[in-house]
Amino acid sequence: MNWVKPVCLLAILFGFIQQTHASVVLGGTRVIFDATKKEVSTRVYNNDDKAVFLVQSWVEDKHGQKGDKVPFMVTPPLFRLAGGQENMLRIVHTSNTLPQDKESLYWLSVKAIPSTVKTDENRINISIKTRIKLIYRPTNLAGNAADAYKEIKFSRVGNELQANNPTPYYISMQRVSVGGQEIKEAMMLEPGETQRWKIPQGVPAQVEWNSINDFGGVMPNRKINL
Repeated sequence: MNWVKPVCLLAILFGFIQQTHASVVLGGTRVIFDATKKEVSTRVYNNDDKAVFLVQSWVEDKHGQKGDKVPFMVTPPLFRLAGGQENMLRIVHTSNTLPQDKESLYWLSVKAIPSTVKTDENRINISIKTRIKLIYRPTNLAGNAADAYKEIKFSRVGNELQANNPTPYYISMQRVSVGGQEIKEAMMLEPGETQRWKIPQGVPAQVEWNSINDFGGVMPNRKINL
């Protein structure tokens, strides 16, 4: 029965992580930065009435780089969030070096650090980091972001499905399937990007797909026979 204690400890630890993750939440699944604005905002909520968190926020690029290499600043970068309270994060664009003919992708990272309480009991404090997409959208881009997924060009190359995004928008895929079999590697297409994904041999050559819009909603399914 030596395994009982470690298993119980893992169960308690997993429950604590879930509780911490559910306590501090953001006001959306992504942030769209309209180039006509100098700054955008998003809310941070603490759904736990009793717990207090120290919240740290920053922006990083798709390679995980942050600091001076990133043309965005978050304020406040560090603050205390009491139980049942909320705060507003302001994201400020600090440079004019981004491309104006297509979208650019960054990540807004928010780390929730639980406060420590002096007790006689042993306590494990675990910080939870949440990342959501921060998409910079220039003005006067051709087409419409919500309809960009309709423009994806699919073709079959051997035992692979090829997908090309001819639009200037990032397309977040909700689901892509061939012959009813989901392609789990299909997650996001950058502007102008072409990706290839392995598909099982012998499946019907019908592609079905949809995407996630700016508000985190799922767009209607599309189908095409190759």
